[in-house]
Amino acid sequence: MSVVGFDVGNENCVIGVAKQRGIDVILNDESNRETPAVVSFGEKQRFIGTAGAASATMNPKSTISQVKRLIGRKYREPAVQKDLKLLPFATSEGPDGGILINLKYMDEKQSLTPVQIMAMLFAHLKQIAEKSLETDVWDCVIGIPSYFTDLQRRAYLYAAEIAGLKPLRLMHDGTATALGYGIYKTDFSAGGPTNVVFVDVGHCDTQVVVASFEPGHMKILSHAFDSDLGGRDFDEVLFRYFAANFKEQYNIDVNSNARASIRLRAACEKLKKVLSANPEAPLNIECLMDEKDVKGFIKREDFEKLSSDLLEKISIPCRKALLDSGLTADRIHTLELVGSGSRIPAMGRILNSVFRKEPGRTINASECVARGCALQCAMLSPIFRVREYEIQDSFPFSIGFASDEGPVCTLSNGILFPKGHSFPSMKVLTLQRSSSFHLEAFYTDKNELPPGVSDKISKSTIGPFQVPHSEKAKIKVKIQLNLHGIVTVESAWLIKDQTSHSTSENNVDTYAENMEGDDTKRSKAVKRQDIPVSESVDGGMTLMELSQAQEKECQLAEQDIKVERTKDKKNTLEAYVYETRNKLLNSYRSFATDSEREGISYNLQQTEEWLYEDGDDESEQVYAEKLEHLKKMVDPVEHRYKEEEARAQATRHLLNRIVEHRMAAGSLPASEKDAVINECHKAEQWLREKSHQQEALPRNADPVLWSGEIKRKTEAFEAMCKHVMRHKSSPQKSEDGSGSDSRSKRRDDMDVD
Repeated sequence: MSVVGFDVGNENCVIGVAKQRGIDVILNDESNRETPAVVSFGEKQRFIGTAGAASATMNPKSTISQVKRLIGRKYREPAVQKDLKLLPFATSEGPDGGILINLKYMDEKQSLTPVQIMAMLFAHLKQIAEKSLETDVWDCVIGIPSYFTDLQRRAYLYAAEIAGLKPLRLMHDGTATALGYGIYKTDFSAGGPTNVVFVDVGHCDTQVVVASFEPGHMKILSHAFDSDLGGRDFDEVLFRYFAANFKEQYNIDVNSNARASIRLRAACEKLKKVLSANPEAPLNIECLMDEKDVKGFIKREDFEKLSSDLLEKISIPCRKALLDSGLTADRIHTLELVGSGSRIPAMGRILNSVFRKEPGRTINASECVARGCALQCAMLSPIFRVREYEIQDSFPFSIGFASDEGPVCTLSNGILFPKGHSFPSMKVLTLQRSSSFHLEAFYTDKNELPPGVSDKISKSTIGPFQVPHSEKAKIKVKIQLNLHGIVTVESAWLIKDQTSHSTSENNVDTYAENMEGDDTKRSKAVKRQDIPVSESVDGGMTLMELSQAQEKECQLAEQDIKVERTKDKKNTLEAYVYETRNKLLNSYRSFATDSEREGISYNLQQTEEWLYEDGDDESEQVYAEKLEHLKKMVDPVEHRYKEEEARAQATRHLLNRIVEHRMAAGSLPASEKDAVINECHKAEQWLREKSHQQEALPRNADPVLWSGEIKRKTEAFEAMCKHVMRHKSSPQKSEDGSGSDSRSKRRDDMDVD
C-alpha cells in the first residue's frame, strides 16, 4: 500500500511519502523537490511538470498553468474572468457553464476541462512517486484549500479517479500543516490547550488556521481565507511597475506580447525573492521584445509602498480567524508563517500588529502540506504504526437542506451543518411524505464563500416508494458530511411503525449510537423499507463523462509513450552512427577490410544525412529498421574485434588449467600420472596448432579459432582429467578398506588365542 501525500499548488506540486524513519519528500526526475504544476501540449506529445514549464515561453497558448484556480468553477464568475485575462491560453464556456480550455494538439482542435488537466498533473505525480518508491501508488491523501466548495472537492476526486488514484482523504492545507507541526511536539502543556495560528500565504491565496493542541489531540478552532490574495499578486505589482517603466523608457508594450509577459512575470518573481533578503535589486532581461534588452531597478521600501494595499489585506483573514475561534490575541501561544508567498519581510510586521507576537518560521514553508498529508495517509494506512493522535477538523461553511415543501428547519436558523461543525459528521432527517420528493443542499450564507461562487450544492431525489391510501409515512434520510468535506444523501428508508407516534412535519436526529440502540429495542414494532436515492450535482460529472475522460487520458498517455519510444529509438540510431564511425577509425580499424570499411562509412554518412533531413520525424519502426540494417554490416567487424580479446582470455584459461593438472599429476600413481600428462600434452598440442593457424590470418579475416571452441576444449579436457583421477581414487579407498578389515581380523584372532 502506498503512503503518499500530494500538495498540488497553483504554481508547484510537492509529493510527501511516509517511510519507516519518518516523512520525506520525493525528488522528481530533475532531482528537484518541487514540480511545476504545468501541462504543455506539443505537436505530438504532452510535456508535464518541469518539461512543461520549460515549454511555456516557446509555446504559451498551448501551455496550461494555474489550473487550480479554474477547477470546479463557472466560466462567468468574476474571479474566473479576472484570472483568465492573465492567462495566455484560450478558453470558452462549456455546456454546463463550466470552463473549457481550447488548444491545438495533433493537428486537431481540442477542448479540455480543468478536471482533465488536473488529472494529467495527478498522473504525472503518480508516475514520479511510483518510479521513486518502485511500487504501485493508488492510496493517497491530497491537500486542498479550506475554501474549496463541494463542487471543487468533487472535481479533485474526479481528477484523481481519472489518474488512477484513490484518495483516502481530501485534507485542508492548514489542517495538514497543523498535523505535521503538532504530532511531533512533546512540550505541550498538560494543564490546558496550546493555541497556535498558522498563516499560509500561497501563490494565489492566503489561508489562516487557528489550532488547539493537547497531548495526543488536535482541534481546528477556525478557518479563514482570502482566495484572491497570494504571492502572484505581489509579482503582479512588480510586473505592472516594470511594464509601465519599459513602455516609457524603451517604447515597448509588454502586455501586447504573450511571451514577453511570461518572461517579465518570471523575472519579477525572482526579483521578489531577491528583495526578501536584500534592500534593493536589479532586473535585466535580454531581448524581451522587439530585440530590445531591458534593465530595471527597485528598492524594497518602494516595493512595499506599491504593495501596501495587499499587505493590509493580509490582516483581514487573520482577524477573522481569531474572531471565529473565540480567542483573543493574548491567548495565542505561537504564530507560524508558511507558504511560497510568505517570504516578504513586511508580512511579519503586519502579523505582529494583529497577534502581538513575532511569526515563527520553524516549519518548511513549501513542504509542510505534503508532509502533513503523507502523515495522515500513514495514519489511515494499515501497514504503518503511528502513535495515537486525534484530529478534529472544522468545516468553514454552513450547509442547509430544503425539500419540496420548503426549508428543512433543523435549527433556529435553518442550518443542518453549521459553520465550524466538526467533520466527518452524519445526521438523520425524519420527514413525513406520501410520494417521491427532492432534497436540495445549499450553502446558507454566501458571505462565507469566496466571491461569486454559487450557493447551490446538489439535488437528491428520494423515491419512488408507495404508501397505502395516500397517507403520509415516516421517511428517514441519512445525510453525511464526509471526510473529504463533501455532503451527500447516503440513504433513505421508510418506517412502517405498528404503533402510533405523533411526529412533527420536519425533524432531525443526530446519527449516534443511542439512536441505533433505540431502533434495536423497537425492531419488533418497526418495519424498514429502503428507498432509492439518486443525486444530481450542479456542475458534476456523470459516470459516462468520467469513463470518457479516463479513456481520453489513456489515449494521451499512450501517445506520449509512443513518442518517447520513437525519440529513444532515434537517439539510439544517432548514437550508433557516431560511435561506430569513431570505432571504425580506431578500435575496429584493423578488423575491417577496405571494402567493408568503405561500405560502412558510406552507409553511416547516408544515415546521418537522412536523420537530419527526411528522417527527422519518422516512426519508431523506421528507425529500428535503419539500425538493424547498419548492425548487419557492422556486426562481422565487431565480432572479430570482440573475438580477439575473448580468444586470448579463453587461451589463458586453458593454459592455466593445463599447468594446474600437470602439477596435480605428480602425486598420482604412475599409470594415472601418465594418463593425465598425456591429456595435458594433447590439449597443449591442439591449442598450439590452432593458434598457429589463427596467427597466420590477418585480423580482418574471420577467425579459424573461436573462443567458444577453446572453451569447449577446456571443458572436455577438465572432464577427462577428473575422470582419470576419480578412477584412481576409488581402488585406493577399496584397498585401504580391505587392509583395515584384515588387520582387524588378525587382532581379533590374537585376542581369542
